Amino acid sequence: MKRRTIGLLLCLTLAVGMLSGCKKYDAKSTVDETKPTGEVKQTNTPVPTKEASNPVEEKFQLKLGIWPEDTLTDDIAMHKEFVKTFNEKHPNVEVVPAYYKYSVDTFVPKAESGNLPTIFESWYTEPQKLIAGGFVADITDILQERGWLDTLNPSIRELLSKDGRIYGIPRDGYALGLMMNVELFEEAGLVDENGYPIYPKTWEELAETAKKIKDATGMAGFCLLAKDNAGGWHFSNIAWAFGATFTVDNGDGTFTANVDSAEAIAAMQYIKDLRWKYDVLTPDPINEDWGTGFANLGVGTAAMYIGANDAVNQPTQVNGLPVDKLAMCALPAGPNGAQYSLSGGTPYMFSKDATVEEISAALDYLEIMGKAPVATEEAVAGMKADAQNRVANGVPVIPRFPCWIDQNVLDAEAQIIKDYGNVDTKMFESYFNATKQSGNLRMEEVGSAQDLYAELTKVLQAVVTDKDADVAALMQKADANYQSILDDLYKK
Repeated sequence: MKRRTIGLLLCLTLAVGMLSGCKKYDAKSTVDETKPTGEVKQTNTPVPTKEASNPVEEKFQLKLGIWPEDTLTDDIAMHKEFVKTFNEKHPNVEVVPAYYKYSVDTFVPKAESGNLPTIFESWYTEPQKLIAGGFVADITDILQERGWLDTLNPSIRELLSKDGRIYGIPRDGYALGLMMNVELFEEAGLVDENGYPIYPKTWEELAETAKKIKDATGMAGFCLLAKDNAGGWHFSNIAWAFGATFTVDNGDGTFTANVDSAEAIAAMQYIKDLRWKYDVLTPDPINEDWGTGFANLGVGTAAMYIGANDAVNQPTQVNGLPVDKLAMCALPAGPNGAQYSLSGGTPYMFSKDATVEEISAALDYLEIMGKAPVATEEAVAGMKADAQNRVANGVPVIPRFPCWIDQNVLDAEAQIIKDYGNVDTKMFESYFNATKQSGNLRMEEVGSAQDLYAELTKVLQAVVTDKDADVAALMQKADANYQSILDDLYKK
């Protein structure tokens, strides 16, 4: 196999845009391509209210936190075409690239200072916290007027609602699976007569498969994350297969931590074994995060990595893995056969400071992107543009999870996948078959998932750096810490 360099791994995962704040002002109705992505002018001009404004003549900014990061040049070019289409109908709106990658560390200061973009992406674990904090806009009436409410998948609608009001719409949904670098499987002789990878069906098989790959290629068999909350996020899915549940809902508005159960301890011992018994992880797991995991997979320094269907562009387009050398299978089963796929997704949410006109403009832009629950000519054109961009950049064109239940939209998406499909579907067959099984999809833990992940990551860091780490004692400490957090958050 032609191995890509470690340098590529590093340089392609470090780029990140920062968002500057802005106020409204009268301006031209096009993207200013002379400004760096994310740079926004600042003025002190008061924001006109809906009542005081003329919707035909008012000029305002639409600050797109969903603009692509600056390394994705083809994606940016596609969005520039979306802007042209948008401005044909909205010549009074200046579309401002304002890329923002959601982070629990940066969000609150950005929101409190009024520097959030009009529209941005988050995670499904976050909406209730953002709603409770008063950081996001209520868009119920706007959606009702558009006729979008009844087409929203009920389970997702619940995640984005409070007291019957809705504060976001879905970009997409996901389910975790096991991504594989087929080149490394080929090099290790782990493909069948048809060239399909012989993937592990249990976590014990994963350890054995990873060892064979490490011995044959010198590359890591599996990339484990242990740098930030993503480590705990991935680990929770592994632990479910061992029979663990981390948080118990007491039914009275309080929760009990269950981090130190025998099943959870067994799962963490398995992680310790991957490091010290099998020696199949990347050299420094405590410096591996979501982005470096995909980079390892893409450049061929790791053979397996936990990933989701909505991120297949990461190992391919972003990190150079040929489209026909990526495969996905179901996450392995645990000792007693339990197998789950952690399910979540990405919602679009809107700044509390955004006006009705700005939110409506953002929804119009989503329609042009093909991300709205409509199958208009413009929306279908947006879906096709996305598929064409994927094909051009070597990104698998595969089904997405049905966040909207409008049949016309579902039919349009199915036809586009049929027309633009660029991968052998058998490379993804195990993954999609598993996620269609009753009981396979499992939502993230109740209570405070991000705080849980943070505590689990501390244990992960300990067991991959200390051969003599006491797993049970570490999990007991994590349990006490998490219980303290739960008690503070959910006081009676």
